[in-house]
Amino acid sequence: MRTTRRRFLKSAAASGAAVSLLGAPAIAQGVAGKVVVVGGGFGGATAAKYLKLANAKLDVTLVERDDRYITCPFSNYVLGGFRKIEENVQTFDALTKLGVRVTKGEAAGIDASGRLLRLTSGNRIAYDKLVVSPGVELNHKGVPGYDEAVSEKLPHAWKAGPQTTLLRSQLEAMPDGGTFIMVSPPNPFRCPPGPYERVSTIAWYFKNHKPKSKILILDAKDAFSKQGLFQAAWESEYPGMITWIAGKDGGKVESVDAATMTVKSGFGSEKGAVINVIPPQTAGRIAIDGGLADERGWCAVDPQTFASRKAEHVYVIGDAAIAGAMPKSGSSANIQAKVVAAAIVAALDGKPPGAPALLNICYSLVHPDYGISVTDVFQATTDRGIVATPNAGGVSVRTPTMNERKLEAEYTRAWYQAITADTWG
Repeated sequence: MRTTRRRFLKSAAASGAAVSLLGAPAIAQGVAGKVVVVGGGFGGATAAKYLKLANAKLDVTLVERDDRYITCPFSNYVLGGFRKIEENVQTFDALTKLGVRVTKGEAAGIDASGRLLRLTSGNRIAYDKLVVSPGVELNHKGVPGYDEAVSEKLPHAWKAGPQTTLLRSQLEAMPDGGTFIMVSPPNPFRCPPGPYERVSTIAWYFKNHKPKSKILILDAKDAFSKQGLFQAAWESEYPGMITWIAGKDGGKVESVDAATMTVKSGFGSEKGAVINVIPPQTAGRIAIDGGLADERGWCAVDPQTFASRKAEHVYVIGDAAIAGAMPKSGSSANIQAKVVAAAIVAALDGKPPGAPALLNICYSLVHPDYGISVTDVFQATTDRGIVATPNAGGVSVRTPTMNERKLEAEYTRAWYQAITADTWG
């Protein structure tokens, strides 16, 4: 659906003294309203920005534990050797200039009845509405033999930053002819095409620098996002280099052993020169600790507004939310944040929310001049949740010219520039 893609592309830190000042909801103080946003990623930063754009009189506080945000989108290109991690760094300067109060801290608990967000520092921030966008929590122990300490030897690199550079350094040190093993997670997880884009970009690095090397993907799933497009690309660009083992064929991993650098699965016991373990995932820790998640570890929401099904005056967006057919992606989080901002402004003004407009666009690079994509449009329904709109999306054509693939690679870079500017700019 190329027309949609092109249109889309155009298209005070809480201290002990401050607690008493922040202790009453803003509406009670006669102002427009106080909204607190947890998480400075694609969902949280967009929500904070669009809340202020919708009503400059709102008191908006963004709580983020880091001084800057490093995007997971485009971090695979660091692994492929054609991007630097510094290029993925986003700051909150533009949000501050807009009037958003950016508070460095980590959320620890939610008092929904008292409308208070508690930080690990012990400080509390009052709110009229709370937006929770914490991303994912990695279940390191979800793979036998794996834990947080082991991730320093068998990196996941599923949260961009030090883990990305660690995995990149391991690939650089790997001997030509070695095997890179990826353990791909079960559904649901952040960025469904991400693991397969990752092996594509690593294959590009191997092709140019370590051509005797091999890649083995051990997968808990029997199918994956953009599978036909990726596999066709692997055959044409990296013949004989990449092997994917589906769960039904023995791909589900039984254990990993960092000491011997082996991975055991129904496929056998395989030794890798570099092993990338992407563990199972749940909603971010604050969503679970705050009582917003269900027994599966994800947060059910109202499909019209993304209001939490567990707590009044709380909204959950991005990777942590159960959003029906919408994938867990930066694009989804950005769109959901705008829906939430509009819903909150309407609610604070005593008005009903409007009908949400929901879409997702996901680009992937197989190498710097080879892009593929998928686009979907969604509807929020009362009985079926969020569902895909029939005949309103699609994937890249299966038999393109290489010029078309190069154009999609250009669209990929343009998408990143556009969405990061929209979120943090």
